[in-house]
Amino acid sequence: MNPVLESIKPVVKKSKHVKINKENLKYVCSKFSREERCWMNESHFDLSGLSLEEKLNFIFVFNSVNFCYWGDPKWTIKYKGKQYDGALGMKASLLKALDNGIPILNAKYLATLKREELSEILKGNVAIPLFEERLKILRENGRILAEKYKGEFSLVIERANKDALKLLEILPRDFPSFNDYAFYEGRKVLFHKRVQLAIADVYRAFKGESYGNLKNVDKLTAFADYKLPQILRKFGILEYSKELASKIDNKIQIPANSKEEIEIRANTIYAIELMKRELETWIPNITSMDIDSYLWLLGQRKSSNDKPYHRTLTIFY
Repeated sequence: MNPVLESIKPVVKKSKHVKINKENLKYVCSKFSREERCWMNESHFDLSGLSLEEKLNFIFVFNSVNFCYWGDPKWTIKYKGKQYDGALGMKASLLKALDNGIPILNAKYLATLKREELSEILKGNVAIPLFEERLKILRENGRILAEKYKGEFSLVIERANKDALKLLEILPRDFPSFNDYAFYEGRKVLFHKRVQLAIADVYRAFKGESYGNLKNVDKLTAFADYKLPQILRKFGILEYSKELASKIDNKIQIPANSKEEIEIRANTIYAIELMKRELETWIPNITSMDIDSYLWLLGQRKSSNDKPYHRTLTIFY
């Protein structure tokens, strides 16, 4: 079993700031439309020019720094005549670097990456949040990948014997910046958002074949980030205390590892698990990953009455 799921259950049971409305959850499930869509494919960025090993390294590098894009104004970059922000902006930045001949998929290059080089790669309308943290992570992950895995993320996949749950052990252990956890009333709570998203991205990018032919990929949980709880709240599945709702609506920061933030993330994951149980009755083999993709893409459709997402400064999502 995925250790993330077991570790969040005590949080869900004791939550004071966040609750799951099961009636609204069932209603949303009744309107669910399964489409074979995932965020990587929806971005329409072409990775076909990369070898299989390069594509894996791209997924690893991207997920190493795919976190925390919010700000006022929000960081955006221009690529091939279009503006991108968030995860799509990061993906575009890395592709733009490759187009310009910058060897960002080379682990040894990353290990000695200069501040000014990353600044140029991530150059946008404003400085990206947590720039120094991203620089540190790329250097660290580049060094570890070069030293332990000959610079190839494919060797990480092979060491895990193409098992998603084994990858869930190896990545946080060998690459500390992926080790996403918190403590709630003395209990350790695992989230591993970027780890699980990286594994899902490998599976999706390779369409479940070759390096993407992963065992236990159906055991992944949802990826607890900003957008997922925002859309779950919009649908009335997540309900917040008045105090927490006021903070989020007024864009007041919710500290990382606070009870409020932990409860948002834990209940987000558990709500998706409940949705999966509901949907399994008529959509066999549906995964939390499928539901996550569906909701995340819905969250990209902005409307005037959208409530803000919670603001937490963190490297984990």
